[in-house]
Amino acid sequence: MSGQDEERIDRTASLLGAGGAIDRDALFAIYEENAAKDDESPVTVEFELLKDLDKRLDRYLVDRVPFLSRTQIQRLIDEEAITVNGRVPKSSTKLRKGDRIVAALPPPPSGAIQPEDIPLDVLFEDDSIIVVNKPAGLIVHPARSHKSGTLVNALAWRFKHVSGGELSKVGEEFARPGVVHRLDKFTSGAIVSAKNDTAHWRLGKQFEMRRTDKRYLALVHGSPEKDVETIDLPLGKHPTVKEKYAVRFDETGKPSLTIARVRERYVGAGGEKYALVELELKTGRTHQIRVHLSYLGLSIVGDDMYGGKHTTERMLGGESDAILLARQALHATTLGFRHPMTEKPVMFTAPVAADIRRAVELLRGSTRAAGLMPAVDAPGATIDLSAAGI
Repeated sequence: MSGQDEERIDRTASLLGAGGAIDRDALFAIYEENAAKDDESPVTVEFELLKDLDKRLDRYLVDRVPFLSRTQIQRLIDEEAITVNGRVPKSSTKLRKGDRIVAALPPPPSGAIQPEDIPLDVLFEDDSIIVVNKPAGLIVHPARSHKSGTLVNALAWRFKHVSGGELSKVGEEFARPGVVHRLDKFTSGAIVSAKNDTAHWRLGKQFEMRRTDKRYLALVHGSPEKDVETIDLPLGKHPTVKEKYAVRFDETGKPSLTIARVRERYVGAGGEKYALVELELKTGRTHQIRVHLSYLGLSIVGDDMYGGKHTTERMLGGESDAILLARQALHATTLGFRHPMTEKPVMFTAPVAADIRRAVELLRGSTRAAGLMPAVDAPGATIDLSAAGI
């Protein structure tokens, strides 16, 4: 009897291969598509048994997910990535007719990672995790169009030649060793990676459950009306432009919540208004900060996809006509979570990238020259600007 005859699988039919098993290439394609959209959501599959099976849960899933070993399946079960009838099972759980299994599957293996000697600004490292201040322009992990020159390649080299350890085995999947979360290619700042499987799954759970504290700094065009603004606007894919996202009030819009706090207000050389804004994410939608700010008429400087302008030093009060910001002026400044092994709260601050730091320096000077003070005392702000290097 085939796998399809034994159970119904509530997932896209394209995920199924011969005998009802999950097709490795189809799953890989979904993860790659999601990665291009900065979607960190795990791909889940649901199995509903239509007959009794004299089989343990772990053995059953090995048959259905052939690219994962039994040990890997058991690890997923231990990390509560698999449920049976909405409850956390054991590997030895026997399956019965009517049982509904929901499994969050990691990406399938996609080949070995080549170590590359790429300099890294390491904020913290121990035997379990590494926190890096990612520069703008560095892609986090390889994909079909980018097989090298990524953060993952750099980490592989560091662990082999400098600090020891290795990327988590979870990270062998989809060429994403140790990758727990991502930042856009042109967003700089703090990012954490895992050096063992236990750390990876525990960190992943914190991100999934929104138990982390991620704060960003953005330099925006314009001046927000309020010092503190709660932006509660649903987001979805742009109706006409494939690469973009938009505020959507129809059925495609997903709840999205950002808290924006003004840290400094500026006046540029020509009288244009700018602001340095601290962003606290309560949800993690693709391009959330960029779309939310753009919708309010506060596009991020340099973010031409969402209305921002490439900016020269002269526009900000300097003397050079060279472009200073040709990428979104967005920096993941602080990152807090519970250490996956000790469970103690940890918080890391990534010094702001040089281009944003220079822009702030120029705007402060221009603003003071106009007889104004840039600083704003916004309730709830937590980023220490001096610790962030500005």
